[in-house]
Amino acid sequence: MTAESAAPLPDTRHRGHRFTSFPVLSPPGPPTGVRLPVRRPAARWLSLLPMLAADGAAAVLGALTLSDTALRPLSVAVLVTTSMVLCRDRVSLPRAAGALDELPFLCCRIPVAWLLLAEVVTTCAAPRSLSVHVLLTGCALHIASGCALRGLVHMGRRTALLRRPRTALVFGPAVSAQRVAAALLRHPGCGVRPVGVVTDRPEGIGDLPVLTTDEEARRAVVQNGVRAALIVHPSERTAREPLLRALADSGCVLWEVAAEAPSHRAETLLAGYSCRRLDVAGPRRGRAAKRLLDVLVSGALLLLLSPLLLACAVTLRITGGPGVVFRQERIGKDGKPFTLLKFRTHRPVDEKESATRWSVAHENEMRRICRVLRRTSLDELLQLWNVLRGDMSLVGPRPERPYFVTQFSQAYPGYAARHRMRTGITGLAQIHGLRGDTSIEDRCRFDNAYIDNWSLWRDISILLRTACVLVRPTGS
Repeated sequence: MTAESAAPLPDTRHRGHRFTSFPVLSPPGPPTGVRLPVRRPAARWLSLLPMLAADGAAAVLGALTLSDTALRPLSVAVLVTTSMVLCRDRVSLPRAAGALDELPFLCCRIPVAWLLLAEVVTTCAAPRSLSVHVLLTGCALHIASGCALRGLVHMGRRTALLRRPRTALVFGPAVSAQRVAAALLRHPGCGVRPVGVVTDRPEGIGDLPVLTTDEEARRAVVQNGVRAALIVHPSERTAREPLLRALADSGCVLWEVAAEAPSHRAETLLAGYSCRRLDVAGPRRGRAAKRLLDVLVSGALLLLLSPLLLACAVTLRITGGPGVVFRQERIGKDGKPFTLLKFRTHRPVDEKESATRWSVAHENEMRRICRVLRRTSLDELLQLWNVLRGDMSLVGPRPERPYFVTQFSQAYPGYAARHRMRTGITGLAQIHGLRGDTSIEDRCRFDNAYIDNWSLWRDISILLRTACVLVRPTGS
């Protein structure tokens, strides 16, 4: 399925393509018509304290194995700091069910902390050093105590959830949603108690009330103190996006549940179903780091590549006349329009053709230098300025014209959700060959998977892979 066949173009009627005529994604904040009371949950750091205390106590117990008491303060400081840094991704989310589940993780991280301690002692406290016996003994005690203490924290969390389970609404097709709800009711130990099913088409008979409108769901949230929402079908994320955003703003936790077959790596399990946490506003963690990476890399590349950019501009001016830079309106984060910059590699077109035609007429007749720019993606380098300005990111979903955003948002569930994050020069879809005239459905799937599983290292790896596949016969 190609992009051109996915969204048929109109005959001769021109539709206005300014963004103000169609909202792609509702703006942040409580959506109009779906307002929920805002609950103020306990400060996030309070929920992290038990696991941080467990890691710190385990590090102190490990340091007690050192016979040289003069080294203990230094050892405690190094081990506590290093352990918390290495184990930070297993603090906020209780992925493991108990002590044994934590053992492989700790066996990989804690030895690194002890090797670093040995290096610090050798460097800062010479001629003292840690023997192999001391390292092995301290590391073993550290792992054992860390495993036991983390197990106690998990046990306490499970006990608290069993006594006061989170009330939840289940979103999805009636049959699948009722099946997931029934499983959760049969397993109260998971700490989630469903109080209703939200679906468009009630089917069959279940044990829970079926809610078909946003207003009914809102009343259920208020009356039952709902604290979680379980989405059992991906289409619900688009169909119920305003309600889900309102739930998130009110303090509810959103989970995607693999009701049919596991389609993603599970962060946790609920009654045997693989689940992962969702953020309808896009990932919040690491935003500053992502922006810093964008500014540093785009600024450095603009300086380093300025001679090449100047050479491309001069060549295009000599061979094709004025109009070297091509400007076009695209849709960015949260559906906001911006002006995208590229080197002009095809004949000048009027505004209507530029905004509403997928491929420019007679594009195959472009000059040789223009074909080289398109094939090597050098025509995209001016978008580094968009990145530096903050209109785009280095890595993210590719931005599209307003006209096609309207078409694709109506044709493909989840397309509008791509605008949770800044659009990018390259992305997960592009490094998998989805450039140019390729499937919009596939691009949508890859882009949302990238946003849901974003990390700074993933951005770096995509940039490195992009550098290896720059020379391709299709444009982006």
